[in-house]
This record gives sequence, C-alpha cells and structure tokens, in this order.
Amino acid sequence: MRGRGNGGFTLIELLIVVAIISIIAAIAVPGLLRARMAGTEASAVASLRTTTQSQVSFSASCGRGGFAPSYVILGLPMGGPGGQPFITADLGTVAQPTKSGYDFDMVPGASGNGGPPDCHGNANTGIGFYATAAPVTLGTTGTRGFAVNSSMTIWQDTTGAAPAEAAFATAGTISPVQ
Repeated sequence: MRGRGNGGFTLIELLIVVAIISIIAAIAVPGLLRARMAGTEASAVASLRTTTQSQVSFSASCGRGGFAPSYVILGLPMGGPGGQPFITADLGTVAQPTKSGYDFDMVPGASGNGGPPDCHGNANTGIGFYATAAPVTLGTTGTRGFAVNSSMTIWQDTTGAAPAEAAFATAGTISPVQ
C-alpha cells in the first residue's frame, strides 16, 4: 500500500501568487482611478449641458425671456405643485448642489438681474446666467473645472478651478469643451 503524499501548495508558491496579484493590482488601480475621474468630469459636463437646456426651456416658457438665477428656481415645478420642474431633482433642490464629485453653483451672470418676472412671481430673473462645476477633491474627483453662461458654450479650466466668466475668451488654461 502506498502512503498518501502531502498535496497542496508550498509557502513559496503562495507568496509568488500573492506577488503576481499585487503587481497586477498596482498596474490596474491607477487606470481605474483615471477612468473614474474621467467619468465624473463627463458627468459634470453633461450636467452643465442639462443646465443650459433647462435655462432655454425656463426662458421660453416661464422666464418671459429671462433666465433663472439659481438651481432652486429651475427646480420649481411649472404651473405649481404637480407640474414638471425645469431641471432634475439632483440639481434643482438646493442652491449649490453636489453631484458625481463636483460642486455646482449658478448666479445671474455678468449681465446681472433685470429680466422680467417669471411665472412663479419671482421678480429677479437674469438677463443672463453663469453656472459652474468645480471638483470636490482636486485630483481625485476631477482635474478640470467647468463653467457655462448664456452663450451656451461650456468652458474648462485645466487648473481645476471653475473658469471666471470674464476669462472665457482668454488663452492659457481656459478653453471651450470640445
């Protein structure tokens, strides 16, 4: 009769497998983090595109040609309770929403208030608007800041700060999103 041999792996073999898995993880993790950051930046740009579309709808149907001065105004339902808001709840419930690793803000813009009263009775519609998206944690949730105004062009700043409205036409780190 034969004795049973010891089956299994040696400690050296297990250490080699752990080392190989560690090397593969070290290669893959930075790529995954870059992909995640690219996803949050794409989400920020998409949210600013939604902002511009919501502003156009607001201006045409409720603002009487004026723009909403804040995300909260865009979040109000058209025609009172039960109506549809101009922007989704993830952006339209607070003045400075945070979504997908970006902080958003909206103000009347360089041209200021002075538009006609809107359908909700707010007398402070803007002649223009200026919305920004800045990364919550620079280098982790994003490396670019974004902004849009009533010209409807989304601008980016590669320093991570949201571009100032007055600096849209300048060269350097500020350019339109392609």
